[in-house]
Amino acid sequence: MKWKKQLLNLTPYQPGRTIDEVKEAFNLDKIVKLASNENPFGSSPKVMETIQKMDSSFALYPDGYVTNLRAELAKFLKIEKEELVFGNGSDEIILMISRALLSPGLNTVMASHTFGQYKHNAIVDGAEVREVPLTDQAEHDLPAMLKAIDKNTSVVWLCSPNNPTGTYIPGDDLVDFLNQVPEDVLVVLDEAYYEYVVAENYYDSIALTKQYNNLIVLRTFSKIYGLASFRVGYGVANKELLQTLEPIREPFNVNTLGQIVTQVALEDQEFVEACKQKNREGLESLYQFFTENKLSYYPSQTNFILVDFQVDGNEVFQYLMSKGYIVRSGVPLGFPTSVRITVGSKEENDGLMQAMTDFLVKKKVTN
Repeated sequence: MKWKKQLLNLTPYQPGRTIDEVKEAFNLDKIVKLASNENPFGSSPKVMETIQKMDSSFALYPDGYVTNLRAELAKFLKIEKEELVFGNGSDEIILMISRALLSPGLNTVMASHTFGQYKHNAIVDGAEVREVPLTDQAEHDLPAMLKAIDKNTSVVWLCSPNNPTGTYIPGDDLVDFLNQVPEDVLVVLDEAYYEYVVAENYYDSIALTKQYNNLIVLRTFSKIYGLASFRVGYGVANKELLQTLEPIREPFNVNTLGQIVTQVALEDQEFVEACKQKNREGLESLYQFFTENKLSYYPSQTNFILVDFQVDGNEVFQYLMSKGYIVRSGVPLGFPTSVRITVGSKEENDGLMQAMTDFLVKKKVTN
């Protein structure tokens, strides 16, 4: 086989352990999954009502233009319909951008600890990857990222709020950065966790797409909307940019059910706001726990938190999993003594904090 050489040492995405796998491995009846930043409160009740009433024929291909959802989302965001592109999750749009703009001889700039698919796709497409370390506060080092850009740079990736740290880019810093990026370099602003943000100095990214022709904003229905299994994401940018990107998009890439339920979920903003509030309450309770136990963490603008236990993150991960709580080890994320924890319901958070307490007591006794 004439494989691309860069594929030979590239590992596929490793999803977390499934609930059934953990139940069987540890002989447990109940598992709480807090590893993939899913919404513990599910999705809008209106989504299930809609699914139960559906009488569509599944023998037909989906609407390739995503007509109805496109119209409703454009109205919601106060933009034109042509300023939207849709994907099988925002993951697919990341892949589309990489396929359209990256190739051998070009480079792409990103933070050193950020969403892994930026680097993964760039390697597949043969581009040079330039990773810029985060600051001491685990934020994007925008001045250093600017210095990494040269005449062969094609794409810059910004994840704000950032995964896995939960930190964000302040509005003034972002605008200053955009003003200095060359116009022929695409800036991708990944806002998968946008709806969770409460920071007062955050920015209006949609408005920024009107000012900067080299900016695309990515969002998803997988997180706060609780529709991860339907795989619907979208990008916002100027018409000319998207007209050039569109030929990369696979035909019928957004499934019929996904188009229908996301439109319904979009209409239920009361559910979104309720989830945002409950998530913030959960974060505050975890902050208090970590502070009381002298564990360092990064304040988060998302539905997850990265916390440092000062021991092998895999050890923490394994212990909590044995108690029925699946979190994400920080080892593959670049934070070897940390774990990333999705904020759950109050009951789930309380149970997790008890399990973490047991771990800390166990470590103290054995040490």
